Amino acid sequence: MSAKPFPQLSTEQEKELTTNLLQWTLGNGLVMYPPNFETYQANTAPITLFPTPIPKTSFIRAQEVQKLFNELYINVITKDKNWFLSILEDLSKHDADFTGKLFEVYKKSTKLQPLSLGLFRSDYMVHQDTNEIKQIEFNTVSVSFGGLSTKIGQLHQYLNGTGQYDDKYNYKYYDDDDEIPVSTSITDLAQGLADGNLHYHNGENKKSTVVLFIVQPNERNCFDQRHIEYALFNNHGIRSVRLTLEEVGENVTVSQDKLYIKSTMDEVSVVYYRSGYAPSDYDINPEKTWDARLLLENTLAIKCPSVLTQLSGTKKVQQLLTKKDVVSKFLPNASEEELSKILSTFVAIYSLDEADDDSKQAIELAFQTPEKFVLKPQREGGGNNIYKENIPPFLEKLDKKDWGAYILMELINPPLHKNKIIRNNEIYHEDIISELGVFGTTLFNEETGEILTNKNAGWLLRSKFSTSNEGGVAAGFGCVDNIYLY
Repeated sequence: MSAKPFPQLSTEQEKELTTNLLQWTLGNGLVMYPPNFETYQANTAPITLFPTPIPKTSFIRAQEVQKLFNELYINVITKDKNWFLSILEDLSKHDADFTGKLFEVYKKSTKLQPLSLGLFRSDYMVHQDTNEIKQIEFNTVSVSFGGLSTKIGQLHQYLNGTGQYDDKYNYKYYDDDDEIPVSTSITDLAQGLADGNLHYHNGENKKSTVVLFIVQPNERNCFDQRHIEYALFNNHGIRSVRLTLEEVGENVTVSQDKLYIKSTMDEVSVVYYRSGYAPSDYDINPEKTWDARLLLENTLAIKCPSVLTQLSGTKKVQQLLTKKDVVSKFLPNASEEELSKILSTFVAIYSLDEADDDSKQAIELAFQTPEKFVLKPQREGGGNNIYKENIPPFLEKLDKKDWGAYILMELINPPLHKNKIIRNNEIYHEDIISELGVFGTTLFNEETGEILTNKNAGWLLRSKFSTSNEGGVAAGFGCVDNIYLY
């Protein structure tokens, strides 16, 4: 089955659609703060006018493997800890200023709370040669746009249902809501935090404690986070408090290893990180921010994620998990069909660490055919990757001993679609490529490996101009999109 073309509207119809779209977004919270904002100001988030086609088979496969990926990363942390810690020890030497400091926090921590909460997201592109999804990365900390993903699905369903995509009779352009489904990520991610609160109280449904959101200063994407916060309260009666890492030391207190908000003495059940995933989150005031991370780690509050869980999302771990024998080791109970499904999502990823047997081949590929690859550091967030022809000169500037801080990843060849993107009241009509993210939540015991919850939690589609290498929406590279299944 082939996809329908995008709706073709007259200039006047598109103008009316855009007005209605912008007013819907402002009325329903599909917004971000603009740069240099005042707190009363909000802009429509960068979004697409129409949903973008994704093959239904690709979407289903991404849904099918999410819980397997959740389990895989849990088992990396818990089933052979010496192996995992040796990887982190080595990475700490290559990336001392960030991975090394996170690992130091882990080593200094008293590990009072064995439970760790994961709000994860696995990101894919459709490889157009085969229509298979191929994994870009697995994110273990501060996964974003679960809130806005639900909102743009609701927007596109509204525009379709009210006939604004039809150029003649105000009929639905897409046949039914199943073709342009709404992500359940707001409610599902809030449920994940509620699961953490529940197990903090040993299975009792108590609402006396709060969830502490650790956020960036002047967070432009706070509405995405707020939607989850509001659902946490509306659906579960659990309140939230927001602090930056720099504010933690002065605003919390610890008594008998329990974490409290100093001003109200509310007990914190879950610390939810929407910050702390990049060096810039600590560079504001390194002493305060790194001390804050250790302080929080050294409490009985359940961390989402713990430092060790965050470190499982390093690109080195992702590279090692493309090997069948490693995946089989950490998913011993998976069927051959399940292993085949998860392995089918991988592209070739190489280590540049001289201690790795395959590094010599990887270095040759990086210099001889760089146009086929992307170079990735052990970092999260947009703007960190080195692409194609920029790889050789970048590596030449580095000391060879620092190459091990990077992995070399085969580029995916996604299909192009000529959708329309609206950003700051300007409409762009260009070829775009799209990235599908599938959310998952899981609560597990880092000491015993027991998995208490493991769930899918909705999805996200982000798109960007095909001429842009990077894809971060908040970083200014892309937009929030919605899926049209065909």
